[in-house]
Order: sequence, then structure tokens, then C-alpha cells
Amino acid sequence: MTPNLIRQAAIVLSNLLTFSSPADAKLSEFFRNNRDLGTKERAFVAESVYGVLRRLRFLSTVTANDENDPDDARKLILAWLLRVQGMSIRELEPMLNEQQKEWAHLIKAKSTDNLPLAVQADVRDWLWDKLVAQYGEAEALTIARSMHEQATLDLRVNTIKGTRDEVLAKFIAENTSGETNVTKTPYSPLGIRMPNRMNIGRHVLFTEGKIEVQDEGSQLLAHLVAAKRGMMVADFCAGAGGKTLAIGALMRNTGRIYAFDVSEKRLHNLGQRLKRSGLSNLNAQVISSETDPKLKRLNGKFDRVLVDAPCSGLGTLRRNPDLKWRQTPQDVAELNVKQTNILARAAKLTKAGGRLVYATCSLLSDENEKIAEQFLATHPDFKLLNAAEILAQQQIELDTGDYLKLLPHLHNTDGFFAAVFEKTGVTTAPVPSGGNAVEAMLEASSEPEPSPVVEEVAVEEAPAKATKKTAVKKEPKPKVAKAPKDDSATSAKVSKAKASTTKASTAKTKVVKA
Repeated sequence: MTPNLIRQAAIVLSNLLTFSSPADAKLSEFFRNNRDLGTKERAFVAESVYGVLRRLRFLSTVTANDENDPDDARKLILAWLLRVQGMSIRELEPMLNEQQKEWAHLIKAKSTDNLPLAVQADVRDWLWDKLVAQYGEAEALTIARSMHEQATLDLRVNTIKGTRDEVLAKFIAENTSGETNVTKTPYSPLGIRMPNRMNIGRHVLFTEGKIEVQDEGSQLLAHLVAAKRGMMVADFCAGAGGKTLAIGALMRNTGRIYAFDVSEKRLHNLGQRLKRSGLSNLNAQVISSETDPKLKRLNGKFDRVLVDAPCSGLGTLRRNPDLKWRQTPQDVAELNVKQTNILARAAKLTKAGGRLVYATCSLLSDENEKIAEQFLATHPDFKLLNAAEILAQQQIELDTGDYLKLLPHLHNTDGFFAAVFEKTGVTTAPVPSGGNAVEAMLEASSEPEPSPVVEEVAVEEAPAKATKKTAVKKEPKPKVAKAPKDDSATSAKVSKAKASTTKASTAKTKVVKA
């Protein structure tokens, strides 16, 4: 750690606190503009800014002299080092100027007794109220605090190219992270967990397609779809295709799986992953929306339909802590409309006797149980299946009731929800067997299938929901921090990579406010 490195971290943080686009996109842009930074320096910058974003409301409180005191990125970094990382002023003094030393003493002395629970939880008041109403104060605080921790690195073994035991043995033999730090995931039969972060993107197992980066909870959704060999499967909101590829591998490269999404770029990102995977049973199709006319021809044709719906992404705060400051109640309300409409349209694709799986990576019942209950009330030709029983049939012992509900503090995964419905009524004509009929319908449509991708896939799979949302109107955001003077190349235009899920607000409000 050096004074310049602290200054660099503050520069990045100041830019992130505008909340104008996803934090990971801005951080990647900063590193592209500062290629002289070494691996350890990059790690310090990334850990510092993400650490502040996880604890932003608490740190804003301990750095403020009064309620209207504006956030300062330099103070926030200093507070994170002193109050969260536990460093002493003596350790930091050689790297601080006189003003920063004065700040350090004030930050260290600031009392945090009797802080409001929402501040302890490090969430906005509206989100805290929803969590308390749903889980009660004690569990809501436990859930929120579990989101302060960094997520593990979870990998899915591609069974088309290898086995979990083979991959695990190779990692241990290489001593990549140490034998005690590489383990099997407790629930997913195809998962490997690495608590320590590492750059997996250039590892031979990744480049050969034997592993993919995928949270264990996301892996379990593929098992919940429970597609069998030879089936016709639709991934209705495929995104970059992590679950699509997992389902294709579970089908042992038989049958056909169709990946639909409104973003051609996201489906292009699927192309490179598909090439590595060795799968040949996948077909990607761009659609204009859930009401795309081409979908009408496919009604009643699929044995399994997965709706990995656009959502708030509030179950992924360990990986994307900026989402809890960017999302608003209005966002959730508008997403509820989209979720309802998408699920209803996907239901029409499901054949009689087939299954429809609705999933989100949200913690909120507004996006989860309420959507599922509303669907059942308006679709009498569907019934709810027990998620635990479906997983048990695949020797996965995980019982969270009728619905799959994963929580970080209980399952050490991202927060996930899923409901499985079965279509009981015969509402369509008999469907020809095999994939040729569906392929012919798709090929007859006016929109061509996207060509294979050449761009490199990101090391960490982006949260599906955060990238699938359409832009929605935002409430005023936390105020922009005071930016330190910067004479480096970091003033370069921010990249628009990983399209933002919400419109940036130019209004300035204090983080400690709801």
C-alpha cells in the first residue's frame, strides 16, 4: 500500500459513487486505462472500492461531521481501512498527509452506538422495511450482513468434457489455491468452490471448456429444470447462457435447447462459451420482446421452459453491492409488470405435461412468491410442483419447501428463488417429435440467428437479472463523492459494457437517507 495507491482507489470510488452504470464495468474501464498497475495493486483497488460499496451507509455515517456532510471518497477509503479492515492509525500514518491524519483520528473516534438497524444492515430504508416485513428484524439483519462478505468463486464442471473428480484432482495437484481451499460444493453435484479469488479465465481447464464460472445456486436452477435426453427445452431469458449451457450438458448433448433473449450482444457472448463447451444441441435466437410474433409458432412445443426473469438482482449483493444503492421501489414495481408478462407468455410455449420454471436472483417476495401465486391464480391449467422432490430425484438433498429459496447466510450461495409449474391441460395440437419442426419455424421467421461470437467472455458470469432489465425510472441517487484531483488517464470516457439496467440519476442525496 502506498499513498498513490490510496489516491487511485479514491479516484475509482468517486467515479463509482455516481451510480451511472454497473460498478464492474467502470472498474474494468479504469484498469484498461491504467495497465501499469500490477496484480496486487489492482487487487487493492478492487477490494477497497467494493468494500466501501458493501458498507457504504455505515461508512458514510462514521465519516460525516454532520448529517449534511457530503461523502468524500478519500474519507470513505480511509474509514474502510480503519473501521472495517481493522488497521491502526499507526500503520496508516506513513501513507497519510496531515489532513488525512486528522480525518483518521476523527473516524477512529466516531461512536457507532445505537445506530439504526438499516444503517447496521447497510441498505436503504425502503429495502430494510421490505426485508423486515418478509423475514423479521433478526433474520433480515443476518441476511443483510451476510451480503457484506465477498462471494466465493464457484465453478461448474462441464460433464461433456470431464468429471468433477478429475477437475478437482487437477486443481489440487497444481496447488492453485491450496488443497484445503478447493472443495466440492455441498449441493450441486457438478460444482467446485474456491474461497480465494483467482483469475480463472486463462486456466487451461477454462480455455478447454471443462469448467465455467457459475454460482452454485445458478447451477441448481439447471437441475430444477430437470430436462431429460431428447427433450425440447426453451431458455426464455437466456442472457449470456450460463444456465443454458448447464442444461445442455445435463441433456448429454441430445434433444434441442433454444436460447431466446432480447439482446443480440448477450447471445453473442454465449457463442464463445458454446464453442468451448462442445455442445451441439443449442440454438440461439434474438427476439424483439416476449410478444415477438415468431414465438406464436412455437406455442405448445416445449417439454421444459425456463424463465430466468429480469429482476432487481438483490440476491447478488455479495458480487454486485452497487445494486442496493441503484435500485428503487419504482424499479421493483416496473419489474413486477415485466415478470408477470414474460411468465404468462412463456406458459404458452409449454406443451401439455411439460414444465415451466420461473426463477429470479432476488430476495423480495414481490418478485418471487407473489408472482408465482398470481400466475397460478390466472392459469388454472398449471399446478405447482414441489422443488425439493424434483431435486431429490436427482440425489440433491435440499429442502426449502415447495419453492426453491436460497439465501447466502444459510446456503452460501447467491440469493435465488424458483417455482416449478406443470401444465396439466391439453391446449395445443399434437407436436411432431424431434427438433426439425421447431427449427423450421425459427428459420422461417424474419429475424436471422446471430452468428458465432469472437469476443472474449468475462471471467465472472454477470448477474443475469442485472443485465436483462430494461431501463426504468430511478429515484434520486446517493450524492456524488468529492473526487480527488486526478492527472492520470482515468478521466477516459466510461465504457458502456454490460448494458446498465437502470437510468442514472443526476440528483444528489446523502447515502444515509432512504
